[in-house]
Amino acid sequence: MLKFIFWSLLIINAVLFANAQGYLGNSKLNEHEPARIARQLNTDKLALLSAASASARPAPEPVPAPAEAAAEPELVACFEVGNVGEREARRLDKLLAPLELGEKMSKDEVTVQEIARYLVMIPPLGSKEAADKKAAELKELGVSNYFIMNDSSTTKWAISLGVFKSEAAAQTLLAALKKQGVNSAKMVGRPSAATRLAYRFRKIEPAVKTRLEAIAAKFDGLDARSCK
Repeated sequence: MLKFIFWSLLIINAVLFANAQGYLGNSKLNEHEPARIARQLNTDKLALLSAASASARPAPEPVPAPAEAAAEPELVACFEVGNVGEREARRLDKLLAPLELGEKMSKDEVTVQEIARYLVMIPPLGSKEAADKKAAELKELGVSNYFIMNDSSTTKWAISLGVFKSEAAAQTLLAALKKQGVNSAKMVGRPSAATRLAYRFRKIEPAVKTRLEAIAAKFDGLDARSCK
């Protein structure tokens, strides 16, 4: 009997101990939650957000796209002001100095054919006899200033009536001869080689090209054009 009582008390104590330790479970499951939460770090900073409070938070503002840089104007590859004589070059250099073009500008000597003299003449007559006959006719018309050209050039057996540096002077003589009845006389330009300057400007802004065109327009006979 004593053994029964001993084992009964031992079993009851064991059950009570197990129940106190929670080994047998508990219908009040949240009784152990405070201890579990207490073991967590920074529990005082935990907070629950409701759906309403989450939606109330301001949305991040979109980052504005960077502004596009203004497009650079396309440069003019090559622009040339040509047929510049020695006298014009001195004046042109003064007008170009404020632009400060530096290495963008270069000068090149160019050999050109230009009219150096203007000849008033009766075209070649084919032979000395024909030239002499025409010379006699000129005398009858009162023309005494003439010369029969007998060299080996393309003007052989032509009759020269005057040589001039300016076209205007040659035209004046031609008009006077026609009044005297010399209708076969003509004016011919005699070309010769001459040296001119060509100013070339490379990789310049369109606005600079416009200014160069305006400067070239101040001169007579200059050629302003695109180049390679």
